[in-house]
Amino acid sequence: MAYFHRLDEHTFRASEHTGGAWREDEQHIAPALGLLAHVVERDRDARRDDGLVLSRLCYDILGTVPVAEVATEVRVVRPGRTIELVEASLSHAGRPVALLRAWLMAERDTAAVAGTALPGIPGPDELQAWAPGETWPGGFIGGVEVRRHLEEPGRGWFWVRTPVPLVEGETVGATARVAGLLDIANGMTVRADPREVHYPNIDLTAHLLREPVGEWLGVDASITFGDNGIGLTSSRLHDARGPLGSLAQCVTVRPR
Repeated sequence: MAYFHRLDEHTFRASEHTGGAWREDEQHIAPALGLLAHVVERDRDARRDDGLVLSRLCYDILGTVPVAEVATEVRVVRPGRTIELVEASLSHAGRPVALLRAWLMAERDTAAVAGTALPGIPGPDELQAWAPGETWPGGFIGGVEVRRHLEEPGRGWFWVRTPVPLVEGETVGATARVAGLLDIANGMTVRADPREVHYPNIDLTAHLLREPVGEWLGVDASITFGDNGIGLTSSRLHDARGPLGSLAQCVTVRPR
């Protein structure tokens, strides 16, 4: 079973595989963020045939959502020949749950000047398997495979993949598939026991160099808690080719 089943052009039913980590009767927002990227790519392909790639995904998480039906909507904010800005929304029972603003860009050959100073991380075959279900409950966490190295609380790197399709019976692009895993970064190198401290994120912004390659997503994550109830998860993203981009999540830190 997939994370979502399409009911009509704009409506989807969430499955038990979306069950959340903070509350199992609420969706883990990760698959929903992937769904928004998916509807943006489908809208792009319906409007144009030049295959602009998603280079920035900026999500605002407006609230929780039950494991139930959700609706999506897409609009072009800034059209363009080589760059465009698209906005997508996810709602439940008429209440907005998440917003995505995505920049899409045309690709061109820049191999002659390509390069990066971003360091790599050990591959998934070099890391030990870790069962995140020992720390987190929920259908989403229970359906992913993780290889992890924990350097210290709040600092480490991991690789994650899932056998669960994003949308039942639909071809999903590599970027949308990876987008459905990004939000897991906040919980794989925990700084504090989630039974003692809650730290859900209120947003997520990813910058991507290109479309992802391979089934594994690599994340080099650092979690910081300030002394004022505000925290930040900062990550570098990797795939089978190497450095893929960056990720940031603002968290609200709430000792129980």
